[in-house]
Amino acid sequence: MCAELLRVEELKKYFPAKGTLFYNESGVRETGHIVHAVDGVSFSLDINSTLGVVGESGCGKTTLARAVLMLTKPTSGNVYFEGQQLSYRMMKQVRPEMQIVFQDPFSSLDPRMRARDIVAEPLTVVSKQNVEAKKRVETIFEQVGLSAEHLNKLPNELSGGQRQRLAVGRAIVTRPKLVVLDEPTSALDASTQAQILNLLTDLQDQYHMSYLFISHNVNVVRHMSNRIAVMYMGKIVETGTGEELMTKPRHPYTCTLISSVPTLNRQDPDKVIEIKGETPSPINPPPGCAYSPRCPFATSVCRETTPRLEEIGRGHYVACHHPTNFNN
Repeated sequence: MCAELLRVEELKKYFPAKGTLFYNESGVRETGHIVHAVDGVSFSLDINSTLGVVGESGCGKTTLARAVLMLTKPTSGNVYFEGQQLSYRMMKQVRPEMQIVFQDPFSSLDPRMRARDIVAEPLTVVSKQNVEAKKRVETIFEQVGLSAEHLNKLPNELSGGQRQRLAVGRAIVTRPKLVVLDEPTSALDASTQAQILNLLTDLQDQYHMSYLFISHNVNVVRHMSNRIAVMYMGKIVETGTGEELMTKPRHPYTCTLISSVPTLNRQDPDKVIEIKGETPSPINPPPGCAYSPRCPFATSVCRETTPRLEEIGRGHYVACHHPTNFNN
């Protein structure tokens, strides 16, 4: 069995809607409306493995990533790293082991810093001497596919792909055990996307890192991940291996995501489930299953009772009152 690196338990992150006052889930004062960005998410990630998180834009994926790393303070819930419960105050010591690559390489890099300084900056947290830091930065540049001529360039002198390679280099320079990849290829063209994904795979094999890979692209997540978690309205509705979720989806939303991917090999167009209606407001989520207003299979119990994430097969979990194998 693989050793567990990261475990998240009932993580929640709520935000006050504009013009309202809100402290936290157990606070004394609560006024106005609350945005349920992440609403009771639990999962685990093993050493040297990848968990993909997939879902529509606005479902809470990025907020989840930031809450796991304590870049955004969670409203409630627990995060365990190597068996140790994390707190907001202790992150300075743990930060070198937990890094992130943001979605947009144009805004995530300081435009006034040279490329070498951007990559070297995290080493100040672990107190690396100048000589050692310089050697490591040069090594990292080579590993991410940047040359010595890029060391002194500013971010605006680099292409989009080069900027994202720089961001990857900054994330791995401390040799972390966990890297969160928040839509790392969505701002890039198709050919550059493939190069970055291959780079991430090679670096993972070299450094034995674990990835929390966030994307709205089902095919990319399947290619990169050992396991996949499907997220909708701040909740995880299904988890399992990539192969199982792609061939035997049991939640209607999972099936909708998969069937929305363009393909030339779909043999039965009647099995495509069209998603109808608008995503409910996270300020006022519907009672019961959040997907029930858009689900063609919803019944009265779906509209009244929130389903729990339960195991229906080995390692396959679904939060649905009527889990169905849509490929049968």
